[in-house]
Amino acid sequence: MLGGPCKEVGSFESPPHARCLCKLLETIMIDLGRLRIFVQCAENLNFTQTARELHISQPTISHHIKLLEQEIGLPLFQRVGGGLQLTEEGRALLPWARKLLREAIALEEMMASIQDEIVGHLRIACSTTTGKYILPQFAARFHERHPRVQITVMRCTAEHVVPTLMEEEANLGVVSYDVCGGDLECQEFFIDHIILIAPPGHPWTKRKAIEPSELVGQAIIVREPSSGTRRVMLAELGKHDIAMDDLDVFLEVGNAEAIVKAVEAGYGVAFVSRFAAEWALRQGSVAEIKVADTDMHRKVYMVRKSLQTPSRAVEAFWGFVHESANRDLIHMAET
Repeated sequence: MLGGPCKEVGSFESPPHARCLCKLLETIMIDLGRLRIFVQCAENLNFTQTARELHISQPTISHHIKLLEQEIGLPLFQRVGGGLQLTEEGRALLPWARKLLREAIALEEMMASIQDEIVGHLRIACSTTTGKYILPQFAARFHERHPRVQITVMRCTAEHVVPTLMEEEANLGVVSYDVCGGDLECQEFFIDHIILIAPPGHPWTKRKAIEPSELVGQAIIVREPSSGTRRVMLAELGKHDIAMDDLDVFLEVGNAEAIVKAVEAGYGVAFVSRFAAEWALRQGSVAEIKVADTDMHRKVYMVRKSLQTPSRAVEAFWGFVHESANRDLIHMAET
């Protein structure tokens, strides 16, 4: 057993985080698998979602959390108003659990390097819709080559990708804007094309193209302000002296899939990534509308911290995405 029991200082009770860490040190044989489940649950605040992501049952998740709480001797979660929240002890444990898992992964990678095998856990923070679609396919191919590397794709808003990298909660990031320089290293991943879609019965579907000025006064559904899609849309429309205030914004949604559904339902037109609308276009539930004299696209970048030596798993995936065998995935994202 490491360390002694928690002690009081004077007449003051040890703060919850001190008691929590002391209990953790005493539990030297703590199951790292349970810690991984705890971290995932703490990030999601939803046992059912965590069960889906980890491909295990919800009762199994609850069982492991209960065992972890018994090992530590402190409650980690509480129910408040029908939702799940971390207790004060849970919040104190979370950064230490993340650190312990990172150290365990680093140890595993070091041991594997002796055997010339790539292992580890890659966490990729992604803010782009297209990236969320193709990253799992890259991950599946990479896993075939390196079966001891686990890959987690984290859905983030655009403004949270870089902080997530800097706080080392992710190893790689995928963003739709250039953040190269300083503490970050970037490589171009693919080109994402933005298109205008409308319901199949819309009058514009009968025309070869519309003029940008025709968007003024038309009910339109847009992404949230931090979205790369919205940034590209406004930059291109700005070349035609059209600003956000000129548009009749019916709805603002932070999810490309939800926007496609809203267009399918006939609520308006929208600019989205072609990849996000691909299935609906094939089904004929939305139609692509050409906008004259516009070219909406954005470069999508893969990002990593530049001020640290990347793990072998990070280095391998960094090069893997541009191997010739994966050109079909890049082509799929760009067309």
